[in-house]
Amino acid sequence: MGRIFRVFLSGALALLPIVVTVLITAWLGSLVATYAGPGSFLGNLITHLGLNLSGSSLVAYFIGLGIILAVIFLLGLAVESGLRNWISNSFDWFMMRIPLVSNVYDISKRFVAMMDRGDGEDSLKGMSPVWCFFGGEGSAATLALMPSHEPVAIGERTYVPVLVPFAPVPFGGALIYVPEEWVKPADGGVERLVNVYLSMGVTPPKGLPAENVTVDSETGEAANEAAPRKHPAKT
Repeated sequence: MGRIFRVFLSGALALLPIVVTVLITAWLGSLVATYAGPGSFLGNLITHLGLNLSGSSLVAYFIGLGIILAVIFLLGLAVESGLRNWISNSFDWFMMRIPLVSNVYDISKRFVAMMDRGDGEDSLKGMSPVWCFFGGEGSAATLALMPSHEPVAIGERTYVPVLVPFAPVPFGGALIYVPEEWVKPADGGVERLVNVYLSMGVTPPKGLPAENVTVDSETGEAANEAAPRKHPAKT
């Protein structure tokens, strides 16, 4: 009976990634259909866009959707051709003059800028991966993101913000202000940090090398700079 259960469990674990992928894809599809499908608020706007070309509401919806996709594609061509700054400045000039909407637009623009992978840079390029030592170096450490390098004065000490993501969904977390000396830059980039949290620690992060240890590039051996290597006494 135990062997049958183990075999069944092995099959379920092998199938689990496929099931999770299908469920997440179906959830995203239903979410898009709810907010942008025919009959939704956005869907009605798309349908009205195509009603002048067809009398059928369903056909008009797909015609309107095609028009929007074509406009987005043409906008992308304009951005790729070198008009990115002009288009961005034009949008900024228009949106920042609308009360209340300007605040939402500014936050949205900052978020999109963090996710932008332009110029071959890392995703979430506005943030920096760091090691945060709660209590100072030598204490508990966590891999976090630093959204800003600008320190904040609280009393007589300066603090910096760090965002500690959730595992296994790192797109959220706790924003904590910690003393500057608790934070050290982490190697590997933001994508490495995301992989660590998505795998719940199975993918190891790149650790910090000891400050007093160097690696000889020719021999590949570690040498201690603080204290010379001791040779065994001859007898």
